[in-house]
Amino acid sequence: MSETVSKAQYEIYCQLDRYSAWPANYGMWAWGDELVLLFTSGYPDPEGGFHARDRSRPLSTMQARSFDGGESWSVTEAPIPYGQGLGAHEHMNNSVIDALEPVKFTTPTELDFEHPDFAVMCGKTGLTRGAKSWFYTSVDRCQNWEGPFEIPTFDQLGIAARTDWLVEGPSSALVLLTATKPDGGEGRVFASRTTDGGRNFKFISWIDESPVGYDIMPSSLRLTDGTILTAIRSRGVARNDCWIDLYTSGDQGASWQYMGRPVPATGDGGNPGSLVQMTDGRLVITYGSRKLPYGIYAVISDDQGNSWSEPIVLRESQGNHDIGYTRSVIRSDGKLVTAYYINDDPDGERFIEATVTPL
Repeated sequence: MSETVSKAQYEIYCQLDRYSAWPANYGMWAWGDELVLLFTSGYPDPEGGFHARDRSRPLSTMQARSFDGGESWSVTEAPIPYGQGLGAHEHMNNSVIDALEPVKFTTPTELDFEHPDFAVMCGKTGLTRGAKSWFYTSVDRCQNWEGPFEIPTFDQLGIAARTDWLVEGPSSALVLLTATKPDGGEGRVFASRTTDGGRNFKFISWIDESPVGYDIMPSSLRLTDGTILTAIRSRGVARNDCWIDLYTSGDQGASWQYMGRPVPATGDGGNPGSLVQMTDGRLVITYGSRKLPYGIYAVISDDQGNSWSEPIVLRESQGNHDIGYTRSVIRSDGKLVTAYYINDDPDGERFIEATVTPL
């Protein structure tokens, strides 16, 4: 039985003629009560398949900003190079992709990962064989973005990066990425590291080199004792056999141990989790459920990930499976802010919303 907690919902971006989705593909950042979120927006098509988007038109990358902890938002197109179609090639027809401006990489210089206003965000061209990935950085709270900077393929058939960086120093970071499987399909998660400000990356370790279905979309954090936890979106053989697993590393990503399954079922097609730590030390994973009852949920651990609560309802949905892809942050008063895409009518718009809850 799922528990319901006190919470408040705030609209971020809802347009009748738009299909807006997938914050998890991009990122969310918090500087006290100043929050920034990226997502994508295109056009609806009820015949679009699993996702009701129009594949014949390009998608745009959008950026939302709040100065009051997520209770009000302003939204513009993201001030980011090559923002059209960014990270959403799998949702557009080849003719649309071919018409996009070709991405030209630059070389990072003098990046400071520990700058107080630093943010990093990843882009990709796909999910399977041939997918390329890169990253952007900002040192002014996402007012301006530099890049794109290339992420290597690590001798894999493709790399599908969503943003998951653990900063270790001014020029060092552990970066968790998703590679293709040996047959070119998605995917399996590995850890890489840069020690020179993103100029070069080194493969460190597989989390699970041979998943049964796929492992993708890691969400990671570092505990105060240095232990790293990563929550991974997983699928078995069948499309409706999906869950979220948790792994841990006590040696800075050199090796990984399986901890358990905080979310045993995420529904048809699955959904990624967003792993964050509350100010009191508890861990939270937020996620969208693509099985009935549809909605946005959270599970909580008060023992550093060894055990987890039953799901807590953050936002019920009266629509269908086309929801989720959460990003969560903690604002200045310690409340959890979770952004996601959702619908309340299978034939209605997909929109971006935030739930604020004290948990």
